[in-house]
Amino acid sequence: MLESAVEWALPMVISLCEFMGIFIVAVSALGSFGRYLKSLFTHAPCDIKFQLANGLALSLEFKMAAEILKTVLVRELNEFVVLGAVIILRALLSFLIHFEMKQPHSS
Repeated sequence: MLESAVEWALPMVISLCEFMGIFIVAVSALGSFGRYLKSLFTHAPCDIKFQLANGLALSLEFKMAAEILKTVLVRELNEFVVLGAVIILRALLSFLIHFEMKQPHSS
């Protein structure tokens, strides 16, 4: 009974996590572009790169959560290998974004 409840609810939770990650990327990209356009006219200093990277890192966390939840539904070894590769790639992207965010800011 618990297994069937998990198999019923988990795809919705996974889809919600995926959607939240997509939403955060879109909002971050549009917000950063808006701040960029504003800085073109006002010449005010604004760390757009950091703000965009922060949004991308947050979205990757949601996408990774969805991938981890998918491991519960894996039935075959080849599915697990593909899922593991996706998780590793997303973790590497997250690490690279965090590394880029820690770099000294240039004006």
